[in-house]
Amino acid sequence: MISELIQVQSTLWLLATLLCYVAALQLHRLCKGHPITHPLVGTAALLSVFLLLSKTTVESYQQSAWLLHWGLGPVTVALALPIYRQWQKLKVYGWPLTLSIFVGGVLAPLLAWGVLYALNAPLSLQFTMLAKSITTPLAMETVKYIGGVPALAAVFVIVTGIVGAVVAGSIFSVFGINNSHAQGVALGTVAHAVGTAKAIHMGDEVAAMATLGLCVNGIFTALVLPMLFVLLC
Repeated sequence: MISELIQVQSTLWLLATLLCYVAALQLHRLCKGHPITHPLVGTAALLSVFLLLSKTTVESYQQSAWLLHWGLGPVTVALALPIYRQWQKLKVYGWPLTLSIFVGGVLAPLLAWGVLYALNAPLSLQFTMLAKSITTPLAMETVKYIGGVPALAAVFVIVTGIVGAVVAGSIFSVFGINNSHAQGVALGTVAHAVGTAKAIHMGDEVAAMATLGLCVNGIFTALVLPMLFVLLC
């Protein structure tokens, strides 16, 4: 009887999550793809309301929606597809492209970490911030190995992506960055999937380079960051 109730509860929360996502997706389309209405933000906001009204704890929800967490594994592996499709571009542009992704992928999280370090924030918070510029599945898995907080990593990633997508146009305009390759690499490397979604609306070349930046920086960070912590700690 108890196991049946648990199964029903899990099914209801999975269904609620999917419905919230569909509603958030529709809102995003009505707002013509504005980054501030990103489906992840809308889904989280709607689910928070449901959790509050039903007096359900986040821990209980996570246990009920375990299938979604399990799905992060296949999603992470699926990143191999876009990197394979853009592999020719990586070979054509060579080390200048790789170096630009590397610099962006290192500099952005280090600056954010430096602010938290200066403010004497808890170490777990500092470590979590180091994975803020890679896509959510990779960030949550990476911070597990460096002493961060996976759930908080997801928040940092989403906020980083939205802020990056919102201010990207203004930054490109102020600094006169008109090269589509540079715009794409910046969006994909620093603002990950949300930035890549923004790049899609800016043209095929921008989207292609953003996808490359997203994948290369994500894989690089996920591999190198835990190794550095093993060597230094």
